Amino acid sequence: MSSEVTRKPLLTVTSGLSRNAVILKLEGELDVNVLQVLREHLEPVWALPPKPFLILDLGELSFCDSMGMNELVGVMQRCESRGTRLLLGGVQGVMARVLSITGLRHAFEVFARLDDALRLAVAKP
Repeated sequence: MSSEVTRKPLLTVTSGLSRNAVILKLEGELDVNVLQVLREHLEPVWALPPKPFLILDLGELSFCDSMGMNELVGVMQRCESRGTRLLLGGVQGVMARVLSITGLRHAFEVFARLDDALRLAVAKP
């Protein structure tokens, strides 16, 4: 069912801050129809002074199309230009498969559990 029919976004993004990281949790589907939702949540992140880490919690994503992957690559490139490390946490199931199939598994810093990504961000000064 499309978001136009239900009038609900197929992607929910929540955010939080830690000393070294901005954390965004993505829930639902990351596809061409909801890219603007993610972009709107990233605008204030890009407006902040750069943090050492941006962590995307992908554990609750149920779908990601090629445009969603393209957006993640764009986020990675933006992070690199700011000197921020992008960590993908909760990468299992659908997202693990998509990253593997696309050959992007090794382009990102990927963690099966969000806690592992958080632990890395906390450990770095």
